[in-house]
Amino acid sequence: MPSVTHDDAPLLADLMPWSVAPLRLGRAWPMAPDAPSLKARWDAFIRAEEPAREVLLQPTRSRTLGTAVAQLPGHRGGTGRLARESGPCPEPVRVLHGPFDEQWLIPDHRLIDTARPELWRVADEHQLFAVELGYVPDASGPALLATALLPDCRSPAGRPGRIRPLYRRPGGLEPNLAPGLLDHLAHRLGERPEPADVLAWTLAVAHPDASGCRVPLTADADVWAHGTRLGHRMLWLMLHGDIKDGRVTHGTGERPKLPGGRRPYVRAPLPARPAELLYDRDEETLLVGDGRIAPVPAEAWDFHVSGARVLELWFSRRTGQPEPGTLEAIRPGAWPQGWTSELLELITVLALLAELKPQQAELSEALASPITATELHRSRVLPVPPTARQPASVLDHLEEGPEGQFALL
Repeated sequence: MPSVTHDDAPLLADLMPWSVAPLRLGRAWPMAPDAPSLKARWDAFIRAEEPAREVLLQPTRSRTLGTAVAQLPGHRGGTGRLARESGPCPEPVRVLHGPFDEQWLIPDHRLIDTARPELWRVADEHQLFAVELGYVPDASGPALLATALLPDCRSPAGRPGRIRPLYRRPGGLEPNLAPGLLDHLAHRLGERPEPADVLAWTLAVAHPDASGCRVPLTADADVWAHGTRLGHRMLWLMLHGDIKDGRVTHGTGERPKLPGGRRPYVRAPLPARPAELLYDRDEETLLVGDGRIAPVPAEAWDFHVSGARVLELWFSRRTGQPEPGTLEAIRPGAWPQGWTSELLELITVLALLAELKPQQAELSEALASPITATELHRSRVLPVPPTARQPASVLDHLEEGPEGQFALL
């Protein structure tokens, strides 16, 4: 059987045609690694009177104290002008801020320059997002990530990619896949895959090039089954175990653990304000200021995305020095225990993902019976109709518009 020709592998942009550009906050303070800081920042903002309130907002052309915008779908942020706002902070929500960095965001449309409401509209317990990273030549690390959190698609290399929801409608309805793709795969494989299987396969085999993220497909049922099992393992790890039977479990699932009872522990307490992050390869120890975490596999320390070391990036976003007098400067006075728990879990996830890289390489070499882009064009799966690249209409969904008016979408 001929091996898959990667140059003729279809693009992810054609297989998952609806994509959304990254979010653009316009100001840093509505996002933070901890929710209490966000509520304290909001309170400081509300207590301030003009012109101090305007300075704290950090206005842009898109957002000022006088801007009136619609609510973010599914959230109860205000729609009146911020100049008159006096209410409590909207409950912060968990988001993915760049690769493997879970943070918190105030879900208030008045604070976000470009919030991509079409993403918020389809975000629920059924939704998964494929985060296509921007192309960086010769960079190591995955070309694609997956998350159940709403991602902002921030790129550590400064080259943002695209956000591709798995479903076009709430409730896990209408897969965001090329029309006819599942039928074609069912015909060639002898069994119809689920949309999540296609995402899992994509995670296992996707590779970047200058034209976009390519996804080799196969008609070999055994290879497909092996690849989807590998991809589902990757998906489970990227979601930190928060998925079971295709549904997000919101922290109730089994957490990832290193095999053989090995797990990272805090060997020396982390200081209140760690200034640097170092790694001792001989001792397999992460040095967090004067604190020590071990064992930390070298594969976790060496895990890169788009040319950036994930652990260093995660640490720097929690220890960088904001400008004094800004709302961003309102932050924990000491390193929270919760951050330590997150760091330990992140180390585990990165180490386990790194263990799968050899299997991914073997799968890439073993791909056979190709389903090429040429075949998908010949079968009229491609090109996709223009409507497949647009968000679906939500005809029965009421949302509060600017100044409390409602709109039917």
